Amino acid sequence: MKFGYWLPVFGGWLRNVEDEQMYANWEYIKKLTIRSEDLGYSISLIAELNLNDIKGIHAPSVDAWSTAAALAAVTNSIELMVAVRPTFHNPALLAKAAANIDHISNGRLSLNVVSSWWKDEAEKYGVQFEQHDDRYARTEEWLSVVNGVWQKDHFSFSGKYYTVKDNVLQPKPISNPRPFIYAGGESERAKDLISSTCDGYVMHGDDPEVIARRIKDLSERREKKGLPPMKFGVAAYSIIRSTELEVKKELERITNIKVGSPGYENYQQWLNGTQLEQKVSLEDYSVSNRGLRTGLTGTHQQVLDRIGEFEKIGVDFFLLQCSPQLEEMERFSEAIIQAEYA
Repeated sequence: MKFGYWLPVFGGWLRNVEDEQMYANWEYIKKLTIRSEDLGYSISLIAELNLNDIKGIHAPSVDAWSTAAALAAVTNSIELMVAVRPTFHNPALLAKAAANIDHISNGRLSLNVVSSWWKDEAEKYGVQFEQHDDRYARTEEWLSVVNGVWQKDHFSFSGKYYTVKDNVLQPKPISNPRPFIYAGGESERAKDLISSTCDGYVMHGDDPEVIARRIKDLSERREKKGLPPMKFGVAAYSIIRSTELEVKKELERITNIKVGSPGYENYQQWLNGTQLEQKVSLEDYSVSNRGLRTGLTGTHQQVLDRIGEFEKIGVDFFLLQCSPQLEEMERFSEAIIQAEYA
């Protein structure tokens, strides 16, 4: 089992706590990422949103791709999983930038391909907003171009969304045969595309029974297509305390989001712009990515037992959120990573 985390590019994960002592700036992000390598974390997911959907649209959010390039130069071992949304990036140009970051990091770059759900953000940044199935049709072409220019020179492609003529991209990525590609999604269209074109499936938080069904579904799709097994990751919000009473108190602190909170309006847009298997409560949404459903909250032993349940069903890694991020990551590392998985 590997343990990763979401880089707090939004200055926190809680929609009801204004100041989480996590800063949406380079100095905090640099400090946290360098420290995370010493703590035993393997992956840092760098989300990509140009507006802050956690703290409200007027709050700062750190750019994903320039941050990834900078982190590649100051870290040594951690995988940099950078989110990318096809509607915001020309595929050949993104492939060029990604190949360069792959060289800077010595092969530690991976992509997390994300369908854009936020209409307001697209309009404010002058990007065309497309409906759900159209976004996935674009993504399919986008991946074809990225893979094509990474794998060979004089690559050409002509589709509905993209046209590339006799492309030459040098240097190619270090990663062989190319940087690892993850994606997530719960619609039928998403799962079909991911099982066909990606290497890993990243899921929102949920209990082991639900996650097991998703792993079984994607694994069967891959097998039918004659493709190798995928890696599976799950989002989780982490709380480790000495007693259950302390855990309960912390849960109450982070989930008392109310109508009118900075992220509440975005919550409504997110629900309207996605196709999910299950209804998401406001409490689920309060900490982002349904992380509380995973259940990595409790005493050391309770959390360790829960991790064991996910290991048995084939989960390869967790992507943790916590608040305040650095302090809680240190707590999790001491109790779980260094004590049980070193």
